[in-house]
Amino acid sequence: MSYAVVKGSSYVLMHTPDMIMHNGTTQTTEKQSNPNSEYLQKLPNHLRSYEAVVNYPPNQVYIGKLKPEELKNYDMPWYDKAVEGADRYGKFGEIMPQAEFIALLKIVDAFDLVMLEKNFTTKVREELKKHPLMKESLIAKLKEGNDIEEINKAIKEFHAEAIYHEDQLIGCVKRAHELDTNLNAHIMYENLVAKASGVLAFLHLLDKNNIEASTIDYVIECSEEACGDMNQRGGGNFAKSIAEMAEAVNATGSDTRGFCAAPTHALIEAAALVKAGVFENVVIVAGGATAKLGMNGKDHVKKDMPILEDIIGGFAVLVSKNDGINPILRTDLLGRHTVGTGSSPQAVITSLITAPLDRGGLKITDIDKYSVEMQNPDVTKPAGAGDVPEANYKMIAALGVKRGELDRKEVATFGDKHGMPGWAPTQGHIPSGVPYIGHAREAFLNKEINRAMIVGKGSLFLGRMTNQFDGVSIVMEQNNGQGEATVGVSEGEVKNMIAEAMRNFATHLLGE
Repeated sequence: MSYAVVKGSSYVLMHTPDMIMHNGTTQTTEKQSNPNSEYLQKLPNHLRSYEAVVNYPPNQVYIGKLKPEELKNYDMPWYDKAVEGADRYGKFGEIMPQAEFIALLKIVDAFDLVMLEKNFTTKVREELKKHPLMKESLIAKLKEGNDIEEINKAIKEFHAEAIYHEDQLIGCVKRAHELDTNLNAHIMYENLVAKASGVLAFLHLLDKNNIEASTIDYVIECSEEACGDMNQRGGGNFAKSIAEMAEAVNATGSDTRGFCAAPTHALIEAAALVKAGVFENVVIVAGGATAKLGMNGKDHVKKDMPILEDIIGGFAVLVSKNDGINPILRTDLLGRHTVGTGSSPQAVITSLITAPLDRGGLKITDIDKYSVEMQNPDVTKPAGAGDVPEANYKMIAALGVKRGELDRKEVATFGDKHGMPGWAPTQGHIPSGVPYIGHAREAFLNKEINRAMIVGKGSLFLGRMTNQFDGVSIVMEQNNGQGEATVGVSEGEVKNMIAEAMRNFATHLLGE
């Protein structure tokens, strides 16, 4: 079988300012430990408007309205800059306002856990009717709505999680079980947000790439949330629940978890399934995490900045059999951080970058673009984490110098030539490698690049099961146009074939 291809992608953002205060872990833990803190008092004055979020340059890159390289046209910081002609909709997806996203929580709610106030429901229903992807069958799931008294009772007496819009109570998410902590209202809220944002990304994937939902065979969901009950915590299945909402009636699926590296793991799994002929069309999809909202908010407020982590992120990618057009996924050129790799920067970069390149007889400079941890430096620098993509590019370049593939003076400009400024929201798994897939596919189709490497990294120690770091990578490559007729052979495979032939020859001689 020939290599699988990336046939389409989508990227969505949801502006959720009220969820920062009520659902982001930085804020909710602050409420518990220091409810009268100066930070909590100042935070409401640092929230951005929906218009500001739409106009924000990195967000326009995320939905495909701008190319990553165009961020260089804006002086940092970017939060006080606006893109002329910015739009809610881009070629990859959209930036959805909070009211519509709250309505989407109800639309994807399969167990009648979400209660929304009647007037709010009436108003948002009219807004959703204007949305190009919201069919009547989806809008009908909003139903009539509830009285505010019912909602208050569910919160006060039955531990429901409140939903706010413009600082007003407009709904709640009920618990799914009286005793099961894995089905409490807070976790159900988190999971519904992940599902709803994943559904929106899936719908945009189908729409933007003219894909029939019925042609999807398998779905891999790769966010950082986990759904299940007390008997199988994290058992899933987000993937099938998202496929159901998108009417992918012929699809099955499963969830893949690996912290920030999960999307790249999922990309490799999808490519392998398609290449092996198990499935023709596999979608990897991920919704976002309410826990990450306002994660670095204290540092942003301290520096008199707006809270930039005010958006939920989501994406979807379609991996299909080779069509001779779209970029291929070189499953023979995989990087992997193994148990024995070690955690030093050089060991990590060697395992993820140079080891797979060596198998293909390639140099560091043979990769046109590296998509690493594409976190937005506007968010991370004020928090003391620096410019994460830039740091990655410097490490790759330094290894290139050590290998004799780069001159020392080229280190400073390596990121400009082989990298990009970061633009992805700090939603954990969202920035790690995959934000560039959509832009990369366009660059391949326009013959602007020949190779790109998608690199995912993860912090497994956060689960307190191991101190191990994690990471995987895969090379995307220009399609030679022969489709299913082509089977690429790497240098390593050639060596193995020669070795096998020599062994057979030696056996033949010994037999004589």
